[in-house]
Amino acid sequence: MARCYSDCVPIRHPSPLAELPDTWLVTDKRNDEWLEAAMKSLPRGSGLIFRHYHLDGTARRSRFRHLARMARRLGHVIVLSGEMRQARRWGADGAYGAPGTLAKGARGMRLVTAHSLREIAQAHRARADAILLSPVFPTRSHPKARSLGPLRFRLLAAYANVPVIALGGMTRRRSLAIGWKKWATIDGIYGQASPWIPKDS
Repeated sequence: MARCYSDCVPIRHPSPLAELPDTWLVTDKRNDEWLEAAMKSLPRGSGLIFRHYHLDGTARRSRFRHLARMARRLGHVIVLSGEMRQARRWGADGAYGAPGTLAKGARGMRLVTAHSLREIAQAHRARADAILLSPVFPTRSHPKARSLGPLRFRLLAAYANVPVIALGGMTRRRSLAIGWKKWATIDGIYGQASPWIPKDS
């Protein structure tokens, strides 16, 4: 890890948000049917990362518009997976994606994905306002992928000079267990209004 440290020192860029949300819900085909209920169960001021890769362009934008209106009413932030130019055109609060996707483009909040020290360095160069570091735990999305585990996650997160959001098998219970305030999930949101029972495994 030490060999890459000098490459990981970022240039700071002020975040467009006064305060980055702690809890993030990542949209996916498998949680689409209960997204509205999940959004209502989130603490006010949470974040929604809109992916919905399973939809074609027209249907995807229509679904985004519906969820964006709801997010505004609930006081949530909504970020679009894609290039910054597209996020601005769609009226999102920011863009989400890999370093290569977000390295260029207009100013705006960038949530950049990373899985290693090298990718954290790439996220810095992509002007990340926050880094989603994953997978902390085994996930349903990538069940065979090697997870970082809490210790390696913390070691890697220490090299980031922007907020780090834990992703991968995360639930509120796990965020408390590892002592990490900012976390994101696809189907690990707890809430009485939610019609599903999330599991920690």
